[in-house]
Amino acid sequence: MEYADLSDFLRKRREALQPEDVGMPRGRRRRTPGLRREEVAALASMSADYYSRLEGGRGPQPSVEMLGAIARALRLTLEERDHLFLLAGHGTPPRTTRACHVDPGMLRILDRLQDTPAMLLNRCGEVLAQTPAHVAFAGELTNFEGMERSEVYRWFAHPEERALYQEPELSTHSRLLVSMLRTAATIDGPKSYAASIVRALQKLSPEFAEVWNAHEVVVAHSRTKRYRHPVVGELELYCELIDNRDQQQTLIVFTAEPGSESAEKLRLLSVLGSQAMNPGQGFDRELI
Repeated sequence: MEYADLSDFLRKRREALQPEDVGMPRGRRRRTPGLRREEVAALASMSADYYSRLEGGRGPQPSVEMLGAIARALRLTLEERDHLFLLAGHGTPPRTTRACHVDPGMLRILDRLQDTPAMLLNRCGEVLAQTPAHVAFAGELTNFEGMERSEVYRWFAHPEERALYQEPELSTHSRLLVSMLRTAATIDGPKSYAASIVRALQKLSPEFAEVWNAHEVVVAHSRTKRYRHPVVGELELYCELIDNRDQQQTLIVFTAEPGSESAEKLRLLSVLGSQAMNPGQGFDRELI
């Protein structure tokens, strides 16, 4: 592990970012060039003390998960992320379809959607990033481990995950998730991570096995969906998908018709989200 080079690289990348680049208010009396250490820590969902020790060259070797979070917080390119891993004494992460690295351009879009529910998914249904408004809408979805990181797995393994959905959205969403997983498993092959989720769910969930056996590849569905939120009640939202083919990830943005009751409820959720996640607080999780 190259402590001096790692410390210098983290500091230079932090100083190159401005608060506006990551959706944070600049505030007053900002003397530090770029972001503050505690702001990077908040974006990476780790303690400010841990990040400060790491940047100061005093911390222990960070885990792969920690480095991935720091790479997203600092908006590193894929090449910069690989360099970070090497400096920290890890090999270059494999560039697979399940890779959790988020393109800085996609993160910049998310940064400008702070008051709009939006999330970024990979092809296995793992949530890589959320806006604060989406956390208020659907809960924190980036802190799961193992197969539970996949929405497809949680949907069938833990039916309580479906609380936001109503019929006919429930059955349609089940079919959509299975179709998405089928595509990933077919492309990646029988030894892939996606295929391992399929095998696990076939043993665990009779419902999954039934939907899987229907062998649907493309599921027709409406972009307008109805939800029942535990705080604001029923919502009718438009679901827009933006695909990043290079990273094989999808940005999903939820909006409501201007002036509608659902739009007002989204505005309320945005306020709730900003109260629950002030700058410097981060997501509701601890990685260390």
